[in-house]
Amino acid sequence: MTLRNGLSKNRPQVAFVSTYPPTECGLATFTQDVLQAVERHGWDGVVVSADHESRMEHPDPRVVYQLRREEESDYIEAARLLNRSDVRVVSLQHEYGIFGGEMGAHVLRFLEHLRVPVVTTLHTVVPRPTEPMCAILQAIVRASDAVVVMAGAAVRLLETVYNAPTHHVYVIPHGAPEPLPISPQEAKARIGMSGRMVVSTFGLVSRGKGIEDVIRALPAVVEQFPNLVYMVLGETHPKVRAKEGEAYREFLMDEAARLGVQEHVVFENRYLTLEDIRLYLRATDIYITPYLNPDQITSGTLAYAIAAGCVVISTPYLYAREVLADGGGMLAQFQNPASIADAMLQLLSDPVLMRYHRLVAQRKAAGLSWHKVGQAYARLFERIGREVALPYGVVQPAVASYLESQRAG
Repeated sequence: MTLRNGLSKNRPQVAFVSTYPPTECGLATFTQDVLQAVERHGWDGVVVSADHESRMEHPDPRVVYQLRREEESDYIEAARLLNRSDVRVVSLQHEYGIFGGEMGAHVLRFLEHLRVPVVTTLHTVVPRPTEPMCAILQAIVRASDAVVVMAGAAVRLLETVYNAPTHHVYVIPHGAPEPLPISPQEAKARIGMSGRMVVSTFGLVSRGKGIEDVIRALPAVVEQFPNLVYMVLGETHPKVRAKEGEAYREFLMDEAARLGVQEHVVFENRYLTLEDIRLYLRATDIYITPYLNPDQITSGTLAYAIAAGCVVISTPYLYAREVLADGGGMLAQFQNPASIADAMLQLLSDPVLMRYHRLVAQRKAAGLSWHKVGQAYARLFERIGREVALPYGVVQPAVASYLESQRAG
């Protein structure tokens, strides 16, 4: 069976299993970006899209199957579909919360029946997992022909916390687009911020992002730099909005008014296109990720900011500590507005320090380009695609062991 949908017969084919646009989430955007990047390096991509309540007519012909989250039979059917296809490699994007079953255990049913070599990208590796999280991730790692993580810290966690093999684990950074080829001054003019010092945070807005801590840091900063504006860029996360509406954004607006800095905070409440993001980042002097989760092992927005040459201030979650270890920005303490204010004031008061961190960010940018990242994935797919797929009817031992323990329980 072919899934080529008019794609070139001379190019190998990879199937991505993940959320995918028009779903609005960082993982969906990441998957689309990787797909497009590997297509520029000789592969054709198709998608098994995940996290659906029901199936719909999908606007992208690359989407060949839709997984309904809690329909266990869908995971088996998707695997069998790929087994009968021309797909050479499956790229499984793993994140807790997008697959059905306890902690996403239904994805193991997919792996149990899949006979195509699989490369799994891990978007979350929790340092203190629950027992089900640990068992599921360990089974996924052992069942994968290769595993991709985005930070070296994740490799160490797989070894020490999950007792998982790491001989087949590769570190490929989170990709990012090329900076917009205009000057920061022109970018600021385009967004109506000429002459302003622009600080920004972008992404889907939700609690846990720590945006309130930046707002609470502003009074001490704007006292010395009254031309500063903090831009909160992006709509409220759709799942959050469905549950609580705009309660968190309204809280942030009230907090800015309470502190008297409402004139220094701008909310751009809409889903940002890639071109929007590139424009805003080009206009940004300091990018802030004030996230509250110390265990966060990747951040697409931080990768985008570094790739754009922005100087960064971040709380010290795992990914930020690794990315900023040798410069490109400064770390501030979790939930500490005074620490964030101090970092901003240090940078804004010292042009030499700002220039140093900007130069370091620009040096790192080349390695984060989607061209480089796509090339790394394409080479890995080529290497793994040469492996012989499992004979039909053979179950991955790690998956079989986990499923048997669940049945026994």
